[in-house]
Amino acid sequence: MIVLSGASASGKTEVAKVLMKDYGVVKIITTTTREKRPGEIDGRDYFFVTKERFQQMIEEGRFVEFTIYNGNYYGSTKDQIDENRCVVIDTSGLKSYVDLKDPNIVTFFLNCDEETRYKRMLLRGDNEQQANIRIINDRDTFQNEKTIIADYQIDSQHPTIDEVAKYIYELYHQELKKRQLEK
Repeated sequence: MIVLSGASASGKTEVAKVLMKDYGVVKIITTTTREKRPGEIDGRDYFFVTKERFQQMIEEGRFVEFTIYNGNYYGSTKDQIDENRCVVIDTSGLKSYVDLKDPNIVTFFLNCDEETRYKRMLLRGDNEQQANIRIINDRDTFQNEKTIIADYQIDSQHPTIDEVAKYIYELYHQELKKRQLEK
């Protein structure tokens, strides 16, 4: 499984899209308590559950990680871990995946400087104030000691997103082979 982490506009979501489109990697389906939006399908976009069911799943130890955002729970379950899958996650989620010590999970942190990320945010439609707030918030969230736990630190600033995705896909398979040989 490929775990992608990085600050806002570091390219992690775009890399995941290329991995899915060009390499057949499947994005895991996460679980949430928020209401379905028009057009969303349970089991495709998310697994939609009640807060009571989510709490029960926590008690059963089914999540790798979970968080609360805007009053709703979001989490990724252990049963979604599989070869040729990916997840985009924050640093606390990254730590949870690393802590599993699962030889089938390879973690990547995408590095990109603030100026490039700021420009990307503006290009995708964020306003200047939103972009500045995200940059400031990311300084604490993505401090180096929180990100060095990833198996690989990837420069996502200079290569194209396609090049980054190809590099990650190749590293993922190299790492899996290496781990198999070490068994």
